[in-house]
Amino acid sequence: MKIIKSTLLLCSLTFFSCQIDDSSKALLDRGEKQLSALRDVALQENKNPRTLTKDGHIHWIQSSYDWTEGFWPGTCWMLYEVSNDKKWKEAAEASQQLFERHKDLTTDHDLGFIFNNSYGKAYRITKEERYKRVLIDAANALSTRFNDTVGCIQSWDVDQGWQSERGWTFPVIIDNLMNLEMLFEASNITGDSSYRNVAIAHANTTMTNHFRPDGSSFHVVDYDPETGKVAHKVTAQGYSDESAWARGQAWALYGYTMCYRYTKDGKYLDFAEKIAAFILNHPNYPEDGVPYWDFDAPNIPNEIRDASAGAIIASALLELSKYTDDKYLSSAQHILDSLSSDTYTAKSGENGNFILKHSVGSIPHGNEIDVPLNYADYYYIEALIRLRERGL
Repeated sequence: MKIIKSTLLLCSLTFFSCQIDDSSKALLDRGEKQLSALRDVALQENKNPRTLTKDGHIHWIQSSYDWTEGFWPGTCWMLYEVSNDKKWKEAAEASQQLFERHKDLTTDHDLGFIFNNSYGKAYRITKEERYKRVLIDAANALSTRFNDTVGCIQSWDVDQGWQSERGWTFPVIIDNLMNLEMLFEASNITGDSSYRNVAIAHANTTMTNHFRPDGSSFHVVDYDPETGKVAHKVTAQGYSDESAWARGQAWALYGYTMCYRYTKDGKYLDFAEKIAAFILNHPNYPEDGVPYWDFDAPNIPNEIRDASAGAIIASALLELSKYTDDKYLSSAQHILDSLSSDTYTAKSGENGNFILKHSVGSIPHGNEIDVPLNYADYYYIEALIRLRERGL
């Protein structure tokens, strides 16, 4: 589906949006109501929800470590900010305390996902120094994974697990762009430019090596840590090494839009638009705007959708629209209209009290296929808030 330009389609989108009572406000109210029941259970269990198991029970995040553990408290912080209801602050504080000790881990790159989305929001909203300290500690830990020769933060360690079987030496995944936001924030908070310099170097190296001429991204680029040369360009969660894994394209779009926010460097804005053009103009981009799990999956249109990718893209497009005279606003609204329909939004009390249905974790790993995911709800709520800030 091409970028939405025609008057007919714009009119139909406007009509459809008008069918949703009060647009973003009503949708936020509906989402808050659904998640309230999940909040009550999470507090009772003193655990963070991630998804549903195959038998329909909540899959709780384990205490050891989980890259998604920051999304639930982050969602609670967002709901607290828009509702001013202290029950969400209580839930956010309780859930993020469960993983605070992970702030010093230097064995994984996902500290930005975890701590910027939770403690970063906590500090921005409350200005409490205890939250600031945790964020800075996490930024310090993340920075230890930066290699000057490569110019990137290493994503996964390769000494154990399935990563050790791939023959990689310094893998960098496109998802890692999302962790840079915490480094930009750490520089803004402390005045220390070293965090920002790491973020910019990683963004630039990724721009050079992760992307094809059409604006699509490889999932994994493996480097030689001694020389900085590219060793492999492969996938871990996409259909094939040469395919465009949908959530990876979403991370890329969001990541470079975010890099422009912090740097105002026009090359990031231009690159974000190039990625947006790839997504929105792709022949396999579906009419409802919610992507198949991979743009090159072999059985389209009979492939599984990924609502999490749709939510990330919608949120990214809403921010990108701020910098481009609303160029992508209608496309973002169209995705949100689809996600807010009965096809993707669960009925009250169903779906384990998660909001969105039909997301995908990793099909190649046989993991979390066609289920709700805490990060799908996180970016959906974020997108609705961004839409509300536009007065829509």
